[in-house]
Amino acid sequence: MKAKDAGALLVLSALWGGSFFFIRIAVPVLGPVVLMELRVLVAGIALLLYSLALRRNLDVRKRWRQYLIIGIINSALPFTLIATAELHLTVGLAAILNATSPLFGAIVAALWIKEALTRMKVIGLLLGLVGVGVVVGWNPLPFSVTLVLSSAASLAAAACYGLAGVYIKVSMQGSNPGAVATCSQLGAAMCLFPVIFVVPAQHLPSLPVILAVATLALVCTAFAYLIYFSLIETVGPTKALTVTFLAPAFGVLWGVIFLSEALTLSTILGFGVILLGTGFVTGVVRFRFPDRDKLLEQQQSL
Repeated sequence: MKAKDAGALLVLSALWGGSFFFIRIAVPVLGPVVLMELRVLVAGIALLLYSLALRRNLDVRKRWRQYLIIGIINSALPFTLIATAELHLTVGLAAILNATSPLFGAIVAALWIKEALTRMKVIGLLLGLVGVGVVVGWNPLPFSVTLVLSSAASLAAAACYGLAGVYIKVSMQGSNPGAVATCSQLGAAMCLFPVIFVVPAQHLPSLPVILAVATLALVCTAFAYLIYFSLIETVGPTKALTVTFLAPAFGVLWGVIFLSEALTLSTILGFGVILLGTGFVTGVVRFRFPDRDKLLEQQQSL
């Protein structure tokens, strides 16, 4: 990987990790639904203007159903679940739980497209489960039903990302990644818009909240998507997914620096176990079990 691409990966990780921080700032004021509607709407409009400037073919007539589904399962639903969770969770905890997305992706891929669950992936899934138990059950927040439900919401968001990844792989072959990003954000905005009348904002936003929303939408979403899809083109999707490991670390860092969140031994230990499990599932960390794993790969290729 070139230095330019490595730098872009670090910037992307810092931005996506920062999204948890900006959500924590704005969600107590605007509520999860209004905040996420503003996020996807502003990001979608910004990406649309960028696509129009490039004269990019968005292929809406052919793919509008897929865009809408992706908007729901990759943005509207997980974004809202994360924001709901962050009403009660720290930035670091929410970011760490989101690192389980590849683990859910492996489960969905095994059930849907029959992707082999090798021994390495099974070990990774078990490690991820242990890591979640350590992070949730051994942290500074008092154990309560609220903590459990909020953690479950974060994990449900991660499951949505895992489902969305497989769905995009299956249904969007040959599509333009920029078009997918643009139209899925606008589709998410369409889906969330009616809900804001059911769950409106409770308070008028102050200037810091307005700035947090603008940064979340324009920088951590629209601009970050452009970096991400550029990385996919230059280094490939596998290396671009390294952001899965780095973004939660930045989320923890921003929480510690700007919100004085505690960095405890349980946070470090649980995060490390989750990342190790994710490494096994994604193939970044490898141990060889030649007989069984080769057999599974050969069966899958037939």
